Amino acid sequence: MSRPIRTLPVVQNWDCHVTGTCCKEYRVTLSPDEVERLQKQNWSKEELGGLAPFKYTGPFWRRVVQLNHREDGSCVFLSPEGRCRIHEKHGYETKPLPCRLFPFVLVPVADHWRVGLRFACPSAAANKGRALPEHGPDLRRFADQLAQREHLSEASDGSLTPPPRFDNGDRLTWPDTLRVVDVLLSILATRKDGLERRMRKCLYLAEQLRRARLKDISGSRLTDLLELLRSDAEVSVPMAPPQLPPPNWVGRILFRQACALFTRKDHGPNRGLAARGRLALMRAAWQFARGSGAVPRLHARMPEADFNQAERPRGPLSRSADELLERYYTIKVGSLQFCGPASFGLPFWEGFELLAHTLPVILWVARLHPDGPTDENLTLALTIVDDHIGFNRVLASYRQRASFAILARSGQLSRLIAWYSR
Repeated sequence: MSRPIRTLPVVQNWDCHVTGTCCKEYRVTLSPDEVERLQKQNWSKEELGGLAPFKYTGPFWRRVVQLNHREDGSCVFLSPEGRCRIHEKHGYETKPLPCRLFPFVLVPVADHWRVGLRFACPSAAANKGRALPEHGPDLRRFADQLAQREHLSEASDGSLTPPPRFDNGDRLTWPDTLRVVDVLLSILATRKDGLERRMRKCLYLAEQLRRARLKDISGSRLTDLLELLRSDAEVSVPMAPPQLPPPNWVGRILFRQACALFTRKDHGPNRGLAARGRLALMRAAWQFARGSGAVPRLHARMPEADFNQAERPRGPLSRSADELLERYYTIKVGSLQFCGPASFGLPFWEGFELLAHTLPVILWVARLHPDGPTDENLTLALTIVDDHIGFNRVLASYRQRASFAILARSGQLSRLIAWYSR
């Protein structure tokens, strides 16, 4: 049975503009049915430049099948004209589901699907194309196919997946979980504040709710508590970035390590220092730890700059830049892309804090440009950073989770957001 598709109350557009991002940079994992379909299409190595259509990758206990790629990172089915050979020869519906779905991210929530987006796609970041509701028929079809592909079955409460865990292991009901999501969305939508203060208010809410035993509070009582904490955030969270102290040396070191992680590109046409081998990456790690001299270009689209460049105040963001970031975080939070199955099973608040780390990183990357965080530079920074959200497993490693937790729980994350918003 098809379930409703819910786009979020934010103006977001998208259409494919053949940027090549998806076909040149990403690894597409195939289901057994998709492997069988490719085999039946009888592709010859001559058609594919001497390469097989797919390959096996990963450790033997988690072996997966992926579309093959050429040395430059492009998909083996990408033609010189920039078109998909599968599409051209056998039709759009025969392409693997991940290829057709990109850049959409469909998340099963309660009795419906929510629509997220990968802003690593330049067209999504630039808000170019048709409004999301116009994609409804395609998204409903994709959702049905995704449920079948992932073997999702309906639970007794009508949901396809359980609600995400909270950080103490408790699970709220879906209605109560969505009450928490809605208060985060309401804070993000409050335009009397700049985006950076809105995010700091969300982090304040996370800090307060992490201490509460939410499983003992539900329904209208939870709504009352959330409204009380939201009001408290209005008076407890400093108004302007200069009112917060700068991040300390521990916060700066851990933050620069996060910047290295979020800007690193190891394959595809935008591959950075990884092309020079492991020694170059080790040297880059040391430079990020020191935080002085030239910034290693871990991504080919990062500008040449030094670390000091990112530390100079650049003034508040323009209204359009604030709106871009509001759109980004509204979609990520509202679609629950930041936690649960869409983000390596991370608990609710831990996943939200990971997402919040992207804000100072995006601002840091945009500051590396000589003219600072203009709308164009901010959009580019967003595509670089978002490439990792929900897809880079290092983000969910024990070591990196510990690093993010130190920054968030010590208050350094809020300081970093304020510091790079000056």
